[in-house]
Amino acid sequence: MATIGFIGSGHIGSTVARLAVAAGHDVIMSNSRGPETLAELVAELGPLASAATPEAAAEQGDLVVVSIPLKAIDSVPVAPLDGKVVMDTNNYYPQRDGHVAALDDDSTTGSELLQQHLPDAFVVKVFNNINYKHLGTLARPDGAPDRSALLVAGDSEPAKQQVTDFLDQIGYDTVDAGALGEGGRKFQVGSAAYGNLYGDLSSPDGTPADAATVLSVLMKDA
Repeated sequence: MATIGFIGSGHIGSTVARLAVAAGHDVIMSNSRGPETLAELVAELGPLASAATPEAAAEQGDLVVVSIPLKAIDSVPVAPLDGKVVMDTNNYYPQRDGHVAALDDDSTTGSELLQQHLPDAFVVKVFNNINYKHLGTLARPDGAPDRSALLVAGDSEPAKQQVTDFLDQIGYDTVDAGALGEGGRKFQVGSAAYGNLYGDLSSPDGTPADAATVLSVLMKDA
């Protein structure tokens, strides 16, 4: 199994880590406050988990999840991620991140900004449009009739295939939304595919959404 590095260990990061551990992957957790602040989470995740600095998580991860506020993407280590697939969970929230002109006028996307920051990595947008509770509860084994699909967008087909394989291992099918820019716009904040695609946010269990359902919602903004 692979080692999954995490830069950011909040709701989405820790949920993906739980799913990864359940699938047999090693996980390396990190945050901006130091490895010692992750002791409780690592203990909960069990023997396949450890805590490290973001630099070490980036260097040691075969795949790396970046799950931090968009305003902090300049803190993501660059050199250790060269040549690696980076899963970007980010969303742009001006009330949290401050206004970014290039995002406000839709000339680029948050994932493209991360790709610019990591020019030699392969950024794939994923996990950004599903509530973390639903992400945890909707995972299903391969072949389950109520298995959900998650959206991905990226400019590298091999990178998207690696992410697709990982999603399959943690309990999800995949719908390819296309390139990082135009594809990513289809499920960013404000799109039909963002928010309630997997059920009402007031429901902790969520509602399964198979690939056909996800694709039909995605096409509303096409």
